[in-house]
Amino acid sequence: MHPEILDHAKTWIEGDPDTETRAELQSLIDSSNTVELRDRMSGMLEFGTAGLRGRVAAGPNRMNRAVVIKTTRGLVDYLIDRHGGLPGAPVVVGFDARPSSRRFAEDTAGVIAAAGIPVAYFPEVTPTPLVAFACKHLDASAAVVVTASHNPPADNGYKVYASNGAQIIPPMDREVSEAIDQVGPANQVPRVESAFRVESELIRTVSPDLLDVYWEEVNLSRPSPETSTMKIVYTPIHGVGGEAISRLFERAGHHGLIPVPEQAAPDGTFPTVAFPNPEEDGALDLAIELAESERADLVIANDPDADRFAAVIPSEGSWRPLTGNEVGVLLGDYVLRHHGDAVRPIVINSIVSSPMLGRIAAHYGAHFERTLTGFKWIANAAMDLEDSGVGEFVFGYEEALGYTIGQTVRDKDGISTALVFADLMAGLRSAGEGVLHRLAQLWELAGIWASAQHSITRSGAEGQKVIQAAIRAVADSPPTSIGEFRVEDFTDYRSGAENRPRWLGAQALIELSLGDSGRILVRPSGTEPKLKIYVDLVTGFTADAQVEQSKLQARAEDLAASFEEMLPT
Repeated sequence: MHPEILDHAKTWIEGDPDTETRAELQSLIDSSNTVELRDRMSGMLEFGTAGLRGRVAAGPNRMNRAVVIKTTRGLVDYLIDRHGGLPGAPVVVGFDARPSSRRFAEDTAGVIAAAGIPVAYFPEVTPTPLVAFACKHLDASAAVVVTASHNPPADNGYKVYASNGAQIIPPMDREVSEAIDQVGPANQVPRVESAFRVESELIRTVSPDLLDVYWEEVNLSRPSPETSTMKIVYTPIHGVGGEAISRLFERAGHHGLIPVPEQAAPDGTFPTVAFPNPEEDGALDLAIELAESERADLVIANDPDADRFAAVIPSEGSWRPLTGNEVGVLLGDYVLRHHGDAVRPIVINSIVSSPMLGRIAAHYGAHFERTLTGFKWIANAAMDLEDSGVGEFVFGYEEALGYTIGQTVRDKDGISTALVFADLMAGLRSAGEGVLHRLAQLWELAGIWASAQHSITRSGAEGQKVIQAAIRAVADSPPTSIGEFRVEDFTDYRSGAENRPRWLGAQALIELSLGDSGRILVRPSGTEPKLKIYVDLVTGFTADAQVEQSKLQARAEDLAASFEEMLPT
């Protein structure tokens, strides 16, 4: 075993306040597990996209109490430096249902309070959108939610919101990361022990009426409130959205909600699914089985922290999942169609989401923007545009099942989206229409669109090198054609950021324009060891739109696979 790795591991053990993870790391030393130990000790878990996310285990390159404590102290030091002293506003702390989440959240609250900064925490598991809402509602100096969202059961994460209620962006993420690097051993970081069980003027629970306040804002932002007795099967996939969804639907007058009993209670071990992501095959099988037996009208789902939303509709004797882009354009059209204010509406989607929303926005005279991937950019672009007098932000989405309606939450919000989608569907049913009929009407308005996504997984440090090499290869020698399509333009988002707004800053992203036929984008994932390829194709409207769209979808998927073959992966 390399002496440097061994010394690093022993030093980490000495500074780890948790007996279990100390023993876990020591066992790797005792068994001379060099490969695993090298991976565990290969730097601190990177504080990036929205904070931390990784496997729960011992060592600095994993999620554990020591990493959470050091990260929180770095955040505290940043906040103190930013305010020139202790901020008077609280830091909001929440957590999901994963087995380690409550303890990580309690350590987070303990470090913050020990520094003299007030804490407002959720005493029980809570949806991520409510933590983001509490950050805005309480004028907090920051918020932290311990969650790994839809990651596998072995993972956990640590998401940070800025004082504006949106996920952190540069330079705050970099400055917090630099502050974390300066923090000493975790067991030397001052911390209030058992912070959720002590009496302290600095530590208080978030008021239980917060959901009521949230409901009031959500209700005001509903574009066209409806009531219904539709049978709506709902699954939170063992996540934390069930109580909030049930209460909001009942208040709104949608009385046909049917939770999936096997998945209704929060359980961070996710016993009925291999991967708790509504986009994954099999994740909604139980919901669809229940919908068939109940002859339901709709299946809806949240991911485990309830910030994403998925919908499945009955179609020709089967069940058809709506893609993230389909839900996005349906909601975008719905919001704009019912927007009656004199202020010009603003709609935004991420750059890898369908350009179709831009055409719909143009039809309604709305202002349309696209941003880098990540809802933090959508939220900050919305605030920037409003501050500059462009108009009023009304809707944003990203194709990975993330949506927000209005100003209630400055992040994706699967709870309010579920309610508004139920309104949308109830309104269509009242008019004798269906979701697919409305989608066909939008194709007639904006062209028939098909979107495909293809991922190439390359794990580990060598995998990252391969992914970066693929990006460079496309940038250095962009293709002139791909399959039947000619590449007419090329944009390398790694450069030229000074000529773009901050929400389209420098990023490892390449866009290839196919002219009037669509576009291809390629980028590395921000949270997984993957290179992602996105294809969006468009064609003119025909009378047999559903058949034409199916053909276009197949072409988009073939094109994504063809593009992979051109890459050095």
